[in-house]
Amino acid sequence: MDVVIFALGLVDTNYRFGGKNPEAGFDCSGMVSYIYRQAADVKVAGSAADIARHGRPVDRAELRPGDLVFFNTRNAPYSHVGIYIGDDRFVHAPSTRGQVRIDKLAASYYAQRFQTARNYFD
Repeated sequence: MDVVIFALGLVDTNYRFGGKNPEAGFDCSGMVSYIYRQAADVKVAGSAADIARHGRPVDRAELRPGDLVFFNTRNAPYSHVGIYIGDDRFVHAPSTRGQVRIDKLAASYYAQRFQTARNYFD
């Protein structure tokens, strides 16, 4: 899927709170909005929580590449979002370590904080 290929091309892009493009850097929702718009011409906007309000719910066992995965990372529902890329992995822009990267859903930090997934393409 184009979304996954596009997302992988942004790995190592700098993190920046409020960032919405690769030149400025990304936060998690800015990265998702940028990738969906550029790679799929799908408009999702706002915070991770705003984005979580839309799309079709997806069971974790039914995740497909390009689906969005949401986490509670700041004691706030849906405070972080990433793009599922397959093989239990997702691309995201975490504030820690300061760059877009790939992590595993099964990693204890994310497994404990996983909340929901959404599909925007069906």
